[in-house]
Amino acid sequence: MIKHDVIEKYNLPRKVKFCKKCVISNQRPRITFDENGVCSACNFSEYKRENFDWDLREKELIELCNKYRKDNGEYDVIVPCSGGKDGSFVAHQLKYKYGMNPLTVTWAPLVPTEIGRRNLDNFIRSGFDNILGTPNGVVTRKLTKLATEHLGDPFQPFIYGQTNFPMHMALKYNVELIMYGENGEVEYGGDMKNAFVPTREITDHDKQYFSGLPPEFWLNHGINEIDLKPFMAPPYKSLMDNNTTIHFFSYYKYWDPQENYYYCRENTGFEPNTERSEGTYSKYASLDDKIDGFHYYLSVIKFGIGRTTSDAAHEIRDGKITREEGVALVERFDGEFPTKYYELFLEYCDISDETFHAMIDSWRSEHLWRKTSNGWELKHAVWNDDHKD
Repeated sequence: MIKHDVIEKYNLPRKVKFCKKCVISNQRPRITFDENGVCSACNFSEYKRENFDWDLREKELIELCNKYRKDNGEYDVIVPCSGGKDGSFVAHQLKYKYGMNPLTVTWAPLVPTEIGRRNLDNFIRSGFDNILGTPNGVVTRKLTKLATEHLGDPFQPFIYGQTNFPMHMALKYNVELIMYGENGEVEYGGDMKNAFVPTREITDHDKQYFSGLPPEFWLNHGINEIDLKPFMAPPYKSLMDNNTTIHFFSYYKYWDPQENYYYCRENTGFEPNTERSEGTYSKYASLDDKIDGFHYYLSVIKFGIGRTTSDAAHEIRDGKITREEGVALVERFDGEFPTKYYELFLEYCDISDETFHAMIDSWRSEHLWRKTSNGWELKHAVWNDDHKD
């Protein structure tokens, strides 16, 4: 098994530091810390609370809707939506508050959960047109296996489709406007390039979402161009000819995932899970896919950052929990192995238990991990961030 250089691949700092306000570390790709030890996501969160004029931004949203709204019954906005709390919130607001006619589009989960499918059905029944894009199952499994082995992330092919499918549908239905929910780069910590504008340049996709991989990577590993096409973006010229523009709803409305959950319980029939998701304490986020847990678990292996860290960091910024509570949650749940669907995952990726664990170890970096008599442990943890080697 090839040993991966995580530091070089993701341009990570060798010295691990934790944000003084939340629980995120500087190992999250593209995140930055200021001279006071505060991460870019916390600084942005504080700035938007104190400085953004949300009434003015809603007026901007109304002007945007007026610009793109059609009066002939055709769709005037594409909303990527799985039936979860965030996309459902965006679609419902656009349709029932701002008078738009959205086409909601869903890229099929790798292995859908029952609760995820039920929430999508509930959402559609609440008053929406929806197109479900389901790619070739054999190709998807091959891509997932390759992504797990070579990228340490089984979700890469899903991310391709999730990001590119809305653009294909925009071209197919002659819709210029695509409205996403939050700008994850600024809300969770990453490239702050678009922190103060409502749009994202299409050319930023590869850098922010696809690990910088060109299509040739997949072609060189046995996926032919025809099979790969549904996962790839439309030709750039076609998008420009269509005047395609991507906006984030979080620019126009204060983005609060927990409040989105309450809104969708009331308006779109959204149901939380009956149990917390493995690797975290929440019951209402990322419920759609049985492979979810391995995406987050491998994030712990590569970056020391798991699902609880991501959830708790955002809830600290939103004022839902304190940093002390977040630290305790991270210590308790982050890095929990996703046992519930482990056998299904191995079968789906066509890999053995031995191969999987060897692959995991190939992604462990010495600046993050040490081997002990009890197994692997993180050298640096937010609940003990003054720990010395």
